[in-house]
Amino acid sequence: MLKCLVIALWAVTAAAVSPPVQALDEQREDVAAFVGEMSGRHGFAASELGHVFAEARSRPSIIAAMTRPAEKALPWHEYRARFMTDRRIARGVEIARLESEALGRAAERGVPAPVLISITGVETFYGENTGKHRVIDALATLAFDFPPRAPFFRSELEQYLLMSREESLDPLGPVGSYAGAMGIPQFMPSSFRAYAVDGDGDGRRNLWSSWSDVFSSVANYLLAHGWRTGEPVMAGANVAGADLAGLEFGRLALTETVGSLRTRGVRFDTALPADAPAVLLQLAGHDGPEHRVGFTNFYAITRYNRSQLYASAVSDLAEAIAAASGPPPAPPSPAE
Repeated sequence: MLKCLVIALWAVTAAAVSPPVQALDEQREDVAAFVGEMSGRHGFAASELGHVFAEARSRPSIIAAMTRPAEKALPWHEYRARFMTDRRIARGVEIARLESEALGRAAERGVPAPVLISITGVETFYGENTGKHRVIDALATLAFDFPPRAPFFRSELEQYLLMSREESLDPLGPVGSYAGAMGIPQFMPSSFRAYAVDGDGDGRRNLWSSWSDVFSSVANYLLAHGWRTGEPVMAGANVAGADLAGLEFGRLALTETVGSLRTRGVRFDTALPADAPAVLLQLAGHDGPEHRVGFTNFYAITRYNRSQLYASAVSDLAEAIAAASGPPPAPPSPAE
């Protein structure tokens, strides 16, 4: 009984101190100014936007998520373990089988199918966790009630409203992350407008349930950010006896080349030419530092998420899915 009373008292106290969800006041000076800008710049009816903002909600939980102190960065071996699970690999293989037509069509753009699958696996576990916040709530909350990054999120809110109009979407409908990232591949509105692709030709860019659109959009994003067809992402490296003086581990920029790293004595396998851009990575492995060389396609993946760990996990998961999928089926024999 005492335990129940304590729990009840805690719940009442938490409810009392937690800021309530509030309707966004469309008459606020900053909101009204934004509506005026959208009307003048893009031809939106003020009454239409007034209705949208009247239905939007400013959610303190979104601000709390944005201001929550960042967790201590995980070492590579722990970060990797989160994504290199049997279930995630098996599900990737299953998606490859179930969506083989959509995947193959997207891969024809030049990005290997395992990489396309892997990014969706790392981002949202292949669509199982795409977020629970209405995008309009997330962006409006951060645009008007989160001063540290208000300019960025007002820009994304602008892009979102344009996107909704272009795609004939009710702006009150889509859900995503607390920062407004959307769909299986977690595109922000600006990325959606710039890089999303109608992969299945139905006249819409649907990143929530069309795998054709998802895979084609991810491929388009990577290609637009420098992906080179047929080149590797990264390679394992041996630095025993190498001259590593002056190298800054942790940077994403490709400040070295294949040739310059080999001149330093770094040993790794690649067919890329000596002048190919490269970066030497030092990751915190379970048994000590682990070294790899990232190439141009590694850098392209970091444009999706600016993290060495992220790009390395995408590469490893892609390799695991490819290995578990086995060789592609042989083409049918020509009819006699």
